[in-house]
Amino acid sequence: MRGFLITLALLFTATLAQGAGFRFIEVPADGEGPALKGAMWSPCSGAPGTVDIGNITLPGVKDCAIGGKNLPLVVISHGRGGTFVGHHDIGETLADAGFVAAAINHPGDTVSDLSRSDDLSVFIERPTDIKRLVDFMISASPAASRIDPDRIGFFGFSRGGYTGLVLVGANPDWTRAADLCEQSSSHICDQIRGKEYPTQPLTHDPRIKAAVIVDPLALLFTADSLQAIKVPIQLWASELGGDGVTPHMVAAVDSGLPVKHEYHVVANSRHFAFLAPCPPPLATARPEICTDAPGFDRGAFHQQLDVDVLAFFRAQFGGR
Repeated sequence: MRGFLITLALLFTATLAQGAGFRFIEVPADGEGPALKGAMWSPCSGAPGTVDIGNITLPGVKDCAIGGKNLPLVVISHGRGGTFVGHHDIGETLADAGFVAAAINHPGDTVSDLSRSDDLSVFIERPTDIKRLVDFMISASPAASRIDPDRIGFFGFSRGGYTGLVLVGANPDWTRAADLCEQSSSHICDQIRGKEYPTQPLTHDPRIKAAVIVDPLALLFTADSLQAIKVPIQLWASELGGDGVTPHMVAAVDSGLPVKHEYHVVANSRHFAFLAPCPPPLATARPEICTDAPGFDRGAFHQQLDVDVLAFFRAQFGGR
């Protein structure tokens, strides 16, 4: 837990909020899964500031009154072993522009709980986690009465990108993974070799009307797998890849998507360049997620990424 809190502190202080409202949320446990811990960002008229919680400093205005009504909602899904704060700059940017944004930790596949990170079950449960987050946000969250349920978007990175593709209609081909596991001794590959494929139906959510898919882990998708996708997509790829995601893999999603979409390949970028910029203490503690290719400026890139993601969602949903 101490390590988790330190990671939260470092990620939250990586960039300063611009007055976005911030509050912790918890989706209650139910028949579909355990409680989901996370945060939401919302429009706020308060001055930019920080929120101190013990030894953690958060950017934003804690529990700020939510400004506006009929607000679009964007839900956020992190990558393997990530956290709900890994893309906090996206949440802050959207909130400042009149959106509500919400993110959760995926149980068993998050920085504080890696118990099932190397198990096929998380690929079934991740889309359900986000569906439950949407349910909560539009029905029981502090922002529920302010959200327009007909304007819901999605942002997902890496395994979160896989999650988003499934939510908007894609269906993975589990048998396709067998060839990719010939040289691997991972638990997931052991399951695949043993044909222990998930039998539960995947969760699709037609309420999601647009999605930003960032360097997705997409090795289980073929062109046929993607044919049910009908919503607008903004697809991002790192030029150099990493953490199991290859440029070829994302290019295959680009060529296989049946809908007109945006496609951005970020020059000289590694996979983790899409995480919020790391402050020096985090860069020292976690160089594997903070070190970029020589000459790549993550801070400058995120200024443009935030603008482009916001422009995409504004084009689909409007905003102030």
